[in-house]
Amino acid sequence: MASALVTARGLTKHFDSLVAVDDIDFDVHEGEAFGFLGPNGAGKSSTMKMIGSVSPLTAGTLSVLGMDPAHDGPRIRARLGVIPQDDNLDQELTVYENLLIYGRYFGLPKATIDERIAELLHFAQLEDRRDSPVEPLSGGMKRRLVIARGLINTPDLLLLDEPTTGLDPQARHLLWDRLYRLKQQGVTLIITTHYMDEAEQLCDRLVIMDKGRIAAEGAPRQLIDQYSTREVLELRFPVGTQAVNAEHLDGIAEKTEVLPDRVLLYTEDADRAHSRVLEAGFEPESTVSRRSTLEDVFLSLTGRTLVD
Repeated sequence: MASALVTARGLTKHFDSLVAVDDIDFDVHEGEAFGFLGPNGAGKSSTMKMIGSVSPLTAGTLSVLGMDPAHDGPRIRARLGVIPQDDNLDQELTVYENLLIYGRYFGLPKATIDERIAELLHFAQLEDRRDSPVEPLSGGMKRRLVIARGLINTPDLLLLDEPTTGLDPQARHLLWDRLYRLKQQGVTLIITTHYMDEAEQLCDRLVIMDKGRIAAEGAPRQLIDQYSTREVLELRFPVGTQAVNAEHLDGIAEKTEVLPDRVLLYTEDADRAHSRVLEAGFEPESTVSRRSTLEDVFLSLTGRTLVD
């Protein structure tokens, strides 16, 4: 196991009477991609801000890059790359100027910055946009520029908050490729995301947070094996008959979940479960057989109720 770049024990964050992060433990190891998943208000952003040394912890201990954020905040931040959820670029400056100014914040010599900019523009596939203003760039281009900017200081640890929110599928997959390349180069990534497929694609390990606490931790495949069945059979019946039909499906699957628009049968063999449904005389309007996903685990642990 690689050494831990981030270690938290009993990490807690209060905002007056609100407990945003409630006594959590985790380690992030060198060279891995580590994810925080959870609904709104779960404590993900508060945890990331403490790791980023911009928000003091209320209780517990936290070590980032072998240092204490309470005393070594500037030294820690100098070795971090931060990718915020919003593209807070200077819209009136060019791509090159955005990178140059950010590099200056770290006190890097201009020759070093120019060398890094050339490498990062190639990495982000923005070489032909070097002298273009930022404002007219597409959302995917701006997102790649934000990531390039966060790498200007060659960080030991990269914090990414919802890195692909608002992007179309093509831009998301291109960004996934860029992040995977970073991981292959040994950069340690900490990611918060609402996209379950993103977490499965990028994260070596992750925690699922709910109400400030850690509900589960492990590799994506391990979590699926632990908290769900191998497959799921989705059955759609006429509107208003889901619950009635579900009552007669007991015993066909390991678990049955009734939703407003369909019935989910969690099973090790969806084809076999489908055959048993038909043998029992049921004729759903439609059926879908699929493998269990991290989203099934997420919803099982955190519920399907919207959190504002």
